Formats: sequence, structure tokens, C-alpha cells
Amino acid sequence: MRKGILLLGGSGTRFKPVTNVINKHLLPIMNRPMFFYSLSCLMISNIREINIISDYQTVILIKKLIGHGSNLGIKLKYTIQKRPIGIPDGIKLSKRFIGNSDYALMLGDNFFYSDNLPKLLTNISKEKNNTIISYKVERPENFGVIKLNNNKTIKKIFEKPKKFISNLAVTGFYFYQNRTLDLLNKLKKSKRNEYEITDFNNLIIKKFSLKNFELGRGAVWLDSGTPNDHHETAKFVKIIEERTGKKIGMLEEVAFNMKFINKQKLISLAKNNPLTEDREYLLKTLK
Repeated sequence: MRKGILLLGGSGTRFKPVTNVINKHLLPIMNRPMFFYSLSCLMISNIREINIISDYQTVILIKKLIGHGSNLGIKLKYTIQKRPIGIPDGIKLSKRFIGNSDYALMLGDNFFYSDNLPKLLTNISKEKNNTIISYKVERPENFGVIKLNNNKTIKKIFEKPKKFISNLAVTGFYFYQNRTLDLLNKLKKSKRNEYEITDFNNLIIKKFSLKNFELGRGAVWLDSGTPNDHHETAKFVKIIEERTGKKIGMLEEVAFNMKFINKQKLISLAKNNPLTEDREYLLKTLK
């Protein structure tokens, strides 16, 4: 069974001064913390063992929020990252947790939405491949972008290219085989003094293979890593929830839909929810 890593690191420079006192991944989108949406993506990928990586203070706060996941039918581990030195460092810190399993890595400020997202992610997770999820964007110079071969396989990934390569951006959700762990020791720090996920992916392309799964027009990917993008994500969630009557990132509902918890457990969680709106919503899902 594939395991998951939820990386809630970074210094949150673009959100200062608020991130002087709180991790950006705890900032709300509607009445739910930002990281609930990324955690729900791991859950709908049918991943039940997840290692959450963040700084010491954030780990304490998250434990207060969701504990070790037993109420959601999942197992949460926690790892302290003393200083943010790149996404691959999150994988390094998770090596013991991963063991002999394949694994998925999700960044805490990424947001995905699609009617058939559970089916898409579950199928990707079920496959024994190295897979990255991509999305077509208007300003590819702000992202890691994919150059494809003629047969649509990935030739190379370029980080924030100044010249146009493609408009296919790499999102913050990665599915890897266990054998990729051996490549971590080959990575060197970049000019930013960090280990780069683009370098790691290019090593996988060179040594093994890396599949591209492009999200189609019916899906949405948003990066909430800046104040403006965070605001846009919140607006999108508000519109969808008001128009459809369905909530996004409601962990109790996700756990029930994935059959991680049963009807009785959901009723118990709903009755203990202090918000009348959320309590009524969860009970309504059972009707």
C-alpha cells in the first residue's frame, strides 16, 4: 500500500508578517485550514498512512486539530523539519516512515478540484509508476514546466524557464516508486541552498521513467502559496460550495466516502462538531 507525505514546510516569506507567528498552511480557506484540502487529496488517493512534516510549533497545533487521525480512519505520523531546505528534504526525512512502500508527496499549499478527482487519484496511486500531475497554465515562466518527447513522454523538466518550453506546469502532487529513494543522495543543493524537486524528477527521468498525467479542462489546480493566490482559492471554494451545496476539504466526509469510517462514526463526529452548519451538513450526507 502506498504511503503519503504531506509537506507543510517553507518559511512563508510572501505571507509575512502573519507567518512570523503562524505557519501559512494553517491559514483558513473558508472555515478549514489550508492543509485540510491537500490532506484530503492524499485521502481520496486511498492513502491511509501519512507523514506530516513541519516545524515544531506547527506540529503541536496540527496534533491539537486532528491528532493521529484515528477519528478519520487514517494513521498520521509527524516529523519535525528544523529548517526548510527544499521539497526532497521532506522525502529524506520520511525514509524510515516509507520503509519498503511506494509513496506520494503532496505540498500543503496545493489545491485540486474535479468531480471525478477521487477516481483519477485512486487510479494513479494504484499504479506502480512514478507519476507527476501536470496542468496547463497561462504563465509557465512562473512554474516548473514539462518538455515532452514526440511520443508524449517526459523529456525534461525546466524550472521557471525564461524562454517558452511549454505551458504544461508541474503541480505539487507526486507519486513515486520506492526505488527512487536511492536517488536522494545524488542531489546537490541549488543556488538557493536548497534541494530542488525539479532536480529529483529529472534524475528519475534519467535513471528510471516518469509518467505525466495531465489534468483536463474539467479539473482545477490552484497554488495557494501567495496571498493573492490564497484569496483566489478561497473565492473559488466559496463559489463551488454555494452553487453545489457540497463542501470541499471536509475531512470527515472524505473519510466516510472512502470507507475509512462507518456511518456510526460519522454521526458521532457530526454530533461533536461545534459548528451547526458543518454538523447539519455531515448528517445530511447520510440521507
